[in-house]
Amino acid sequence: MNKVVVVGAGAWGTALAIQAARAGSTVDLVARDPQAARQIDATRSNPRLPGMPLPPVVQVRTDISPDADLLIWAIPMQQIRASLLRFQPGPCPIVICAKGVETNTGLLPLEVVADVPRPGPAAVLSGPNFALEVAKGLPAASVVGTTDPALRDLVRASLGSSTFRLYGNSDPVGVQLGGAAKNVVAIAAGAVIGAGLGENARAALVTRGLSEIRRLIVAQGGQADTAMGLSGLGDLLLTCTGAASRNFSLGLALGSGQPLQAILAAATSTIEGVATAKALVARAASADLPICRAVADLLDGVKTLEQAVESLLSRPQRDE
Repeated sequence: MNKVVVVGAGAWGTALAIQAARAGSTVDLVARDPQAARQIDATRSNPRLPGMPLPPVVQVRTDISPDADLLIWAIPMQQIRASLLRFQPGPCPIVICAKGVETNTGLLPLEVVADVPRPGPAAVLSGPNFALEVAKGLPAASVVGTTDPALRDLVRASLGSSTFRLYGNSDPVGVQLGGAAKNVVAIAAGAVIGAGLGENARAALVTRGLSEIRRLIVAQGGQADTAMGLSGLGDLLLTCTGAASRNFSLGLALGSGQPLQAILAAATSTIEGVATAKALVARAASADLPICRAVADLLDGVKTLEQAVESLLSRPQRDE
């Protein structure tokens, strides 16, 4: 039986703790806020994941147990570096569950881990997963991106189950880029629906968004086929169509005319695509990313929604 330590007691971290327990692991759920840890432990539930009680094998803590076999790092992208420096995890294998690009450096999640630095192998977990559905044990699948086969096997053994299928992928660059870019495309998809541009427009945008993600992955040294997998097409479909998608919901509000700052002020959790858009475009400056650039300009206030749409529709006609 593996000892899994999940760092980050948000909705996704809590769902992964519940899933690790379902997979047969003993689990620590580490909350960064002591008050939140006390509340979760006392009620055996997390208000960010209502209606999902913690299994008895899940212990709530504020520090990392030294006997961990696997660390699951369920911390938002822009807080990964600070959390690694705070907790100082040792050589235990670590799985990063964030999707995005660090704004100040342009680094992907695993590049931030390497930059801290810390010893030990690292992987990234990505795929089309809503936290509540995973916590409920509804069928889902995800990808473990790492070049280390032994780590892929460890993650599958510690976290996988009949209802949560984990696939290995030896292209962590492609897995990370797919997870980052799909959030940006989802904002565009939401804006299209919010502005009343129709389902035809959303379908076209999502399809061209997938081509954009594929070009991005190849330009950054990843494998084109990764874009067609769970961390690419799968995650893109869910995020651009699912009502629970935070990035799609933000785009929907933008499209209906709500100001960005008001949307963010009302948000109860991190919307990764907002910080990622500009950082992703800057990282891949030479890549052809018209949708991501339009979203970055929209979020930055450089263009209105109408101008962003016009910039996409006025591109030269060409073969698919």
